[in-house]
Amino acid sequence: MLYRLSSRPRTCGVQGKGGRENVIQFWRGVYPCTVLRLGCGQERNGPPRVVRGENMVKSLILCDCAGSQHLDVSAIEAGCGLSCSKVHTALCTTELSAVEAALSEGEVLIACQQERATFEALAEDMEVDLPGFVDLRDRAGWGEGDAGPKMAALAAEAMLPTPETPAVDVISEGVCFVIGAGEVVEPLASKLGSVLAVTALITDEAEVMPSEGFDVIRGQVRQVRGALGGFEVRIDRLQMLEPAGRGAQLWSDAKDGARSACDIVIDLTGGVPFVPAPEKREGYLRADPRDPVAVADLAFEAVQMTGTFEKPLYVQVEETLCAHSRAEQVGCSNCLEICPTGAITSAGDHVEIDPMVCAGCGACAALCPSTAITYQDPAVSFVLARMQMLARSYRKAGGAAPRLLVHDVHGAEMIRLAARFGRGLPADVIPMELQVISGFGHAEMLAGLAHGFAQVHLLLAPTTERDALDRELVLAEAIGGTGKLGLIDVTDPDALSDLLYEAEVPVPLGDPVLPMGNRRQIARLAAQALNPGGSTLPLPTGAPYGAVEVNTDSCTLCLSCVSLCPSGALIDNPDMPQLNFQEDACLQCGMCQTICPEQAITLVPQLDLSDGALSQRVLNEEEPFACVECGALFGVKSTIERVMDKLVGVNPMFATSDQAKVMQMCDDCRVEAQFHSENNPFQAAPKPRVVRTEDYFSKRKDH
Repeated sequence: MLYRLSSRPRTCGVQGKGGRENVIQFWRGVYPCTVLRLGCGQERNGPPRVVRGENMVKSLILCDCAGSQHLDVSAIEAGCGLSCSKVHTALCTTELSAVEAALSEGEVLIACQQERATFEALAEDMEVDLPGFVDLRDRAGWGEGDAGPKMAALAAEAMLPTPETPAVDVISEGVCFVIGAGEVVEPLASKLGSVLAVTALITDEAEVMPSEGFDVIRGQVRQVRGALGGFEVRIDRLQMLEPAGRGAQLWSDAKDGARSACDIVIDLTGGVPFVPAPEKREGYLRADPRDPVAVADLAFEAVQMTGTFEKPLYVQVEETLCAHSRAEQVGCSNCLEICPTGAITSAGDHVEIDPMVCAGCGACAALCPSTAITYQDPAVSFVLARMQMLARSYRKAGGAAPRLLVHDVHGAEMIRLAARFGRGLPADVIPMELQVISGFGHAEMLAGLAHGFAQVHLLLAPTTERDALDRELVLAEAIGGTGKLGLIDVTDPDALSDLLYEAEVPVPLGDPVLPMGNRRQIARLAAQALNPGGSTLPLPTGAPYGAVEVNTDSCTLCLSCVSLCPSGALIDNPDMPQLNFQEDACLQCGMCQTICPEQAITLVPQLDLSDGALSQRVLNEEEPFACVECGALFGVKSTIERVMDKLVGVNPMFATSDQAKVMQMCDDCRVEAQFHSENNPFQAAPKPRVVRTEDYFSKRKDH
């Protein structure tokens, strides 16, 4: 998502042509382009956010929307802790003065999203802080059953302050690169030439009339890299149009390996896109060249992509925790395999993420076994805080077994349609909207159950990246049990309602807990709450938790696995030949299994919930060998004896007992023995005899 920046705060909009100050374009890779209106009514993807001033929210203003819903004021006040106004009937029209009076007294939360623009305009006219908003009608009021506890939970969640996401500025100067056949490219380039700096790359032999509005070249695109404001296009068989001459157009000689930098790329080739997941690449516009309407729409989108934008930094990488590789041995590649945009690349022992290409799906963070990749829009701690607030407020208002429905903007629209034209949501189903749900991993699913939700379901959109979700769901069910978690893949609002009303609701956790920490710690704490007794749970292959089994008959305690283990789960003992293991730290990356020369290591995916997983245990140990000279302990006795059996009397270097005895010495004694041996390998040439006076006299003939 890109936000256009201005000199004014983001909540005040951008000055446009004709004095209008309300339109600002933004893009999100998962969803089509939409318009973000700020100042005159904010339309945005994601959960509603409360805008706070210096004071805290004082009251909740209620409206039953012309008597179309029932509001249980006592239950709402008991659950969210706010004092509620009287229940209005037409708050946005005839009773607007009540909102004006509340705004003049301090911060308020208005239980209406449909007429948000009206209330924000009123606040701006009064020159007071914008109020907060929460949708109680579509998500709770227009449903079946007692919705009082759910309304209280939604109101309490709306009061949570939303943390800011780190961001970086992206500058687009309007340098546009249009690629395609001449008959399609030329009209579009002509339209854009007056407002953008356009270069048209013709991929066929069509003749294009020279124009002062854009440049024309011919060639084939080999590669496109980058994103809005920083594209790099590599071109083969590049030909430049010769400006002089009459008759047929003249082109320069074709050359390979040309490079061009631009801010916007428009792909009208109609073939395979030049970038993975093109719909998620900001600044990369693509349409079917046979569809003139779609091509014309690209012109409008392209002219909006100039200026300075704010690009959220969705993820953060801690290189020291990454288990991608050690000593050129590849371990974990989950993020590389799951990234739809190709934003993640290998950088030796760790991975790198291009923040300009990243579309913020969050799948990499969900699958990262070491928590080296963390999602920041929002952070997992804020997601857990929202779930905890929803569950706690629901129970506080008198509810018993809530169900959590996680969805995105597509799911929010389905919920609104189901409420307006159908049965709506059941009273025990609490919706929680996220920007994207593809990063909602097993840790968050288990945390939802640990907070006291009877079920946690994710409502998929047609564009949801579900590869990571499918893997995470299998893992979460192995830990939390079946029947409590699931993915809902329906596009009919009525089918969604029927599915939720007809579902069997299991008994929630009787004593909810509050998981904290990173994803691994959250998953472990939630698993312990859901599986009391400290049992060991078998997990599917590829799980990020597990044990390591060592074949002690094959293991020589060379400790190669220890040197490569990225998490420190395998540990040696400096005082004796010993291989120790701490299961809680094991990532199941497989690096130890790959490097073991004896193939003695086997990975066992499991989750040991006992306290023993937090401490070290011995996998293999042997008696150390005592030096035959000084008695110092070194090496492994069985290994030295095995080497002696194979080499003594067989290898010429160890043909005699004195030569073989060297292998039974420690490092210091071995050097000493070699130095004093008859064939000393350290011995240099004999020192020359010192020349004395007598030597000179003996050479004189007169002496």
